[in-house]
Amino acid sequence: MGQGISEVLTFAIAVAISPIPIIAVILMLFSARARVNGPAFLIGWVVALAAVSAIVYVVSHDGNVATNSTASDSASWGKILLGVVFLLLARRSWAKRPAPGTAPTMPKWMDRVDSPKNLILTMASAAGLAQLGLSTSDAIVATVVFVILGSLSIAAPVLYALVGGAKARASLESAKAWLGAHDAAVMAALFLVFGVDLIAKGLPPLT
Repeated sequence: MGQGISEVLTFAIAVAISPIPIIAVILMLFSARARVNGPAFLIGWVVALAAVSAIVYVVSHDGNVATNSTASDSASWGKILLGVVFLLLARRSWAKRPAPGTAPTMPKWMDRVDSPKNLILTMASAAGLAQLGLSTSDAIVATVVFVILGSLSIAAPVLYALVGGAKARASLESAKAWLGAHDAAVMAALFLVFGVDLIAKGLPPLT
């Protein structure tokens, strides 16, 4: 079980701390139908993570990725390729960060990259889990942990807004402003760390 959780942990954290979905849910919590829109966004987020994880795991498991050397090598090369892409995105994100004293604007390319990034991370997590050849119960536990951790950053502001009242609104506004101002730096750090981690995870099965 511990091996499965260790495999998905990095992916879950990467999904959870992506600034753009957090900003999106905070904006929903400022809308006229915040008490409906916020929980609806959270439910959709959880269902999407769970569904993609389950489908990719089943397909990878049925493809014998844990025992078939060709399938296992393909999964490992996929992790390495994704890691390299993340390193390139880290460089681009850092280079495009706003100069000190200038008003930050969300780059259009980053908005386009974020959703596919989370989808790819979820798929990579499930494929990596299947590659370990765990029992069904251990795989389910690891997937549940992935979904819970990957949803914390969405669940926290939703729950806080529902119970925190005006104080929560002020805090969420500050959080949204900080994320908007530091989005490029945060994303550069995330891409760098997870790019290196993915390459490190992809190399051992190939040696």
